[in-house]
Order: sequence, then C-alpha cells, then structure tokens
Amino acid sequence: MPEEESILLRGLEAFAELGYDRASARELARRLGVSHNFINDRYGSKAAFWRAVVDWAMGAQLARLPEVDPSVDDAERLRRIIRAFYRTAADTPLMSRLFVEELSQDTERLDYLYENYIEPTLQTLVPSIERLVASGRMAPLPMHVLFFAIIGPVSGMVEVPLARRLGRPDATSPHQLDATADMLAGLVVNGLLATSG
Repeated sequence: MPEEESILLRGLEAFAELGYDRASARELARRLGVSHNFINDRYGSKAAFWRAVVDWAMGAQLARLPEVDPSVDDAERLRRIIRAFYRTAADTPLMSRLFVEELSQDTERLDYLYENYIEPTLQTLVPSIERLVASGRMAPLPMHVLFFAIIGPVSGMVEVPLARRLGRPDATSPHQLDATADMLAGLVVNGLLATSG
C-alpha cells in the first residue's frame, strides 16, 4: 500500500494531466497501483479524493506564503504576497495545471476552489488594496479585473516550454525563479499603482 503522500501526489499528477472527467476511477487506481475500489473505500468517492488531493497540495502551497507584516507599506505588502504566489506556483506546476482545467468550468469543484482557496487568498489582499485606493495611490478596480491582472503572469513561472522559447535558461536555479517572481510581481504592482493616474 503506497504512503498517503505518494497517493495524493499521484492523484495530483493524474488530475493535472487528464483533468477530472478523464481521470476515471479505474485509471486513478492503475496510476496509484491499487485495487479498483481503493478510492471509494479510502475516500468515499472520486470527488472526495479530488478534494483530498487539492487540500494536500494547496495546504503546502499556502504554508509558503509570507506572514503579513503590518510595518510594511501596502504596495510593498501587495508585491510580497504576489511574488510569493508566483514563486510557489513555480514550485507546484501540477497544481497550476489543475487550476487551469477547473477555472474554465462551472462545477462544484470550481465552487470548492473558490470558497476554500481563491476567495480567502484574495481577502488577504483586500485591506491593502482598499487602503491604496483610499489614499489615491491606486484606482478602484472590479475584483475580476484585479484577479486576472494578478493571476495572468503566473504563466511566466509555470509554462516552462514556452518560457524557454522566449529566452528563459534551460537550467533555472531557485535564485533565477526568485528574480523572475520579483520582476513579475513588480510589473503587476507598478501597473496597478499607475492606474491611479
């Protein structure tokens, strides 16, 4: 019997590669190296297994986000949070692939991602954004515009084959990934602050 972490990692690989609908219970069992009824016996259903996989992967990703430092300027706080988001996305590209699949479909899985991860993460940004808007440093923006302004550049961290064709080095070190995350976060925050004019 594989270890729990191995099961969840293989599940993440399967859902990221195949998508939820194409990851049948039989295919999941084959990839996990377990009997065909293992997922139902252990997790209750494929949907419950998907949630367990997401909770495991997102828990690790969110644990790497920085604590909010009240002494830091709101624009810098926003930049740090966005930078950490980009950097953790580079460390967990499978989760990014799963998100791409799920964000384009109106399903209970999207509801789960939104209620448990997207909305709570956005709420960490809202106080800084509200203060930046109130001080005139940033124009008010609808949340959907703000979300996609922030989320879009993550592709520069996780779409490695395209990034290489655009000049990214083949052997990318953690230092280079940090520098790329810094540049992308700086571009986004500077662009958001420029909207105040």
